[in-house]
Amino acid sequence: MLNNDWIALIITFLAAVLWLRLNDYLAHRGWVASWLSRKFIHIGTGPIYVLCWLLFSTEQGRYFAMLVPLAITLQFLLVGVGIIRDQAAVQAMSRTGDRREILRGPLYYGIIFVLMTILYWYESPIGIIALMLMCGGDGLADILGRKYGSIKLPWNKNKSWMGSLGMFLGGFVLSWLVLAVYQASGALPAWNPAQITPLLLISVAGAIVESLPLADVDNITVTLAAIIVGRLVL
Repeated sequence: MLNNDWIALIITFLAAVLWLRLNDYLAHRGWVASWLSRKFIHIGTGPIYVLCWLLFSTEQGRYFAMLVPLAITLQFLLVGVGIIRDQAAVQAMSRTGDRREILRGPLYYGIIFVLMTILYWYESPIGIIALMLMCGGDGLADILGRKYGSIKLPWNKNKSWMGSLGMFLGGFVLSWLVLAVYQASGALPAWNPAQITPLLLISVAGAIVESLPLADVDNITVTLAAIIVGRLVL
């Protein structure tokens, strides 16, 4: 933890922007497929940002930290409506190259980060788990689903069993790793083996909800599922 929240804010903002711009650049140069760049942004931005929370003061730090996703979300909005021209960002975050796609998934992604920071911070693991499900789970689901998702789900032909497995594993593993760092730092109580069951249940709930045929709102529905189940089992 730093003694100055402004310094922590600058470090967090630089880390998030560097990750975002690195993937924008790789996609724009054609070195990484656009869809894969989107998933790298999706998976990596969350853990980088949440781990940077440890740099802030315990209480008021959340309001400094949330300025990072808020600024990036406002950028998404301005690019999506065409006020800012940023073809690298459009290519990295859209499926078809249409800037208006940013007004759905990426914009929801940023809004959820702002809300989870303000509402939960790290006073409760629910916010961290919800964000890690959205990042690691949804990201790995698409990567594995594209490569190995030949067997589709009976209730959603656009999703596969392998994708749902990726959703579960990505969310569970990333949540566990980030929580382990928080516990090792003393920001959260020491690990209790009994905590594994609630984390498994939340991850399963996230995988089930992500598998539903609800286009472009996964970031919202998975987060809500994590919050509801988390409040029941934690």
